[in-house]
Amino acid sequence: MLYSPEIPQNTGNISRTCAVTGAVLHIIKPIGFEISDRTLKRAGLDYWDKLEIYYYENYEEFESKHRGSPMYYFSSKGKRCYAEVDYPEECFLVFGRETAGLPEELLRKNLENTLRLPMLGDRRCLNLSNAVAIATYEVLRQGGFEGFVTEGALS
Repeated sequence: MLYSPEIPQNTGNISRTCAVTGAVLHIIKPIGFEISDRTLKRAGLDYWDKLEIYYYENYEEFESKHRGSPMYYFSSKGKRCYAEVDYPEECFLVFGRETAGLPEELLRKNLENTLRLPMLGDRRCLNLSNAVAIATYEVLRQGGFEGFVTEGALS
């Protein structure tokens, strides 16, 4: 789930990651660009027809529709490492906007499920689309990549 994304290229890359992994993309408005923006479409390339995507007017609408679902909030302010979690098969990975992250009050309400990606201490943050890919593939890895092609064709 993307909370008010601002950069179309990141959202396009994340859309592509969702399409190739079968993950559903949820986006909270406002969005910092036109959803028809050509850079967004270009970053997703020819995967738009393979993407399941939902839009919400605000976080409250998203939360009310998915109450009780496991949610993990990613932030550089998180105390737990994303790799320390045993993710359930169905869960939400929640990411904030590129310039501000997730609202602090949301993180405070969900401290136990606020996670971070390790990085050097004097660095601000990782690119959003990279963070989404890392977290998504950790959930898939824990599930044994069931249903995924895991071997290449080269011999």
